[in-house]
Order: sequence, then structure tokens, then C-alpha cells
Amino acid sequence: MKTPHPSTSSRREPTRDSGYKLLYSHVAMVRDLLRGFLPGAWVHKLDFDTLERCSGSYVTDDLRDRADDLVWRLRWGSDWLYVYLLLEFQSTIDPWMAVRVQTYLGLLYQDLIRAETLSAAGRLPPVLPVVLYNGSAPWTAADRLEPLIEQAPRVLATYRPRQAYLLLDEQRLARAGQLPERNLCAALFRLEASRGADEVMGIVQALVDWLEAPEQTGLRRAFAVWFGRVFLPKRLPGVQLPSLVDLSEVYHMLAENLETWTDQWKREGLEQGLEKGLEQGREAARHILARQARRRFGATIAEQTRPLLARITDLQRLEELADQLLISADGDDWLQAVRSASAGNEQ
Repeated sequence: MKTPHPSTSSRREPTRDSGYKLLYSHVAMVRDLLRGFLPGAWVHKLDFDTLERCSGSYVTDDLRDRADDLVWRLRWGSDWLYVYLLLEFQSTIDPWMAVRVQTYLGLLYQDLIRAETLSAAGRLPPVLPVVLYNGSAPWTAADRLEPLIEQAPRVLATYRPRQAYLLLDEQRLARAGQLPERNLCAALFRLEASRGADEVMGIVQALVDWLEAPEQTGLRRAFAVWFGRVFLPKRLPGVQLPSLVDLSEVYHMLAENLETWTDQWKREGLEQGLEKGLEQGREAARHILARQARRRFGATIAEQTRPLLARITDLQRLEELADQLLISADGDDWLQAVRSASAGNEQ
């Protein structure tokens, strides 16, 4: 199998992505993700014993590999269901995610056609695109393609693409407090949203117990690598960490250094809390602007506004747009103002 290259590769964090990719290269992680977080009772009809990762890589027209996403498949009745996992662990939210998803699925289908991997009836298999996001700011991008396209004459409605994707916003799911029990992905989400070393140690101890079987050695090692390369450097910047090869080593290291690290952990948490407060203020401003734009100019203009506002991180620009909203003559005038502010923010 082949994997397309992201249009936003310059914003990605390779170490973080590779750490997560290592985790989601294990059957147990993907199985718990599907069992615990897919909506609907139809999930019980999936044959999880057939879950397998599709190997190889998709190649885009410019011949650049996309190595950050994973393709899995499992049986649904007599045919295959494909699951396309996009690991969206970057510092900014991509407002055009729905466009990327459509592109990647098109490449997947082209590859399946070339390989003659079709259903028993000779049709393409269904694909579930899942975007995993773990950023501190809530995801604001449209979860389907339609709102990103300008309105057109009604006769063209049939030709509008309707690609959507399932978003799993990890930190929001964890903080909502409704995660499934004894679920590896839920434990990972709780770690992402954790606030103290004691809480982390409790989750790590649970993972050690769940993954004690010899056949889970690889997944224990993957969690240890994720802790050493992703989680601990973020929580304890500047601290020299030993190479970690097993999850039990992570637990013992935390236990031995808990008292020393607790104060630094709290300081980092305070700094993150301050930044989170600023982002919450920005997000509230974006939400109010989009809501007021809906009231003044209608739902279509409001939906076109959202991905543009998501790019603006300067609170002062958002405040200036609030004034502009009051004096804009029509929806086109308002959209032009938002586009200008969004472009200026990226310079």
C-alpha cells in the first residue's frame, strides 16, 4: 500500500508523529480505537480478528511519500472495510483537512484499482477516514468538504463533493470524562490530558498490568518510546532522560524522580495553563464572530468564515474584525476583511 504526502508537512513535528505512528502500528491500539470510539452499533459486526495493516505507500503525482498516515483493514461481512488513520499532531489546525482527506482517499482508491483489490461484486471497498488530533486548542476546521466550497447554481448541486471524516479530538474527549474503561487509546488520551505526575503514574501502572503478556512486548516498547520522545520532553523540557525500552522502566523512573520533578511539572503545567487560557480567549472570539456572521449574512458566509478565523492567532486582529463585522456592507465585504486578516496573520 502507499501513503500520500501531506500538504502541511512544514508544520509537522516528525518526532511526535513518529512516536504516535509507532503506537498505532500495533493491532491492539487500532482495535481499541475502533471498538471504543466509533459511533453506532454497527461496530459489533466488524471482525476484529481479521484486522491487518496495509503495507507499502501511496505516492502523489509529485512522487513525494506521505509516511505519517496509516491504512488498516478488517472484514465487515464478506468484504473489507478500510480505515484510514490521519495522525494530525501539529501545532496549528489545518482548515482544509476535508480537502486533504478527499485527496488521500482518492489515491487509496486508485491504488486498490491498480491492485484489483475490489469487493466480491467488483466495487471499491468502503473507507472510514479518522483524524486523530491531540492539540491543546479545540479543533475548529470543518469536518466535511461541502462548507469549504462556494455556493453555485442549484443545477450544480449534484456535482458538489461531500467528503467527510471522523474527528477524534483526544484532549476534549478525555476532559469530557466519558472514555471507555480498560482501553489502550483511552489511556493514551488520558495521559495527553493529565495534569500531574501522580495521575500519570496511575495510568502507566494500569498500562503495565494490561500489557504484561509476552506477545505485548512490542507495544510496551512502543509506549516507552512515546514517553521518552514525546510525552516526557514536553512535560519536562531540559531534563536529561535515559533511553527507555520498556513501559515498566517508565514507571520506575517516574517513581524514583517524582519528588524532584513535581515542582517543574507544576511550573510547566502553569505555563501551559496560561497559554491555554489565551487560546480559549481566541477561540471564544472566533466562535462569537462566526455566530454573528451567521446572524448578519447567513449560514453559508458563516461556514466560509470559520476556516479563515481558525488561522488567526492574534487576539487584536480578532477584536478588529469584531468592529469590521458591524460596518461590513454585505457578506462579500466581510469575507474579504477576514481573508485579509488571515493572510496578514501568516506573514
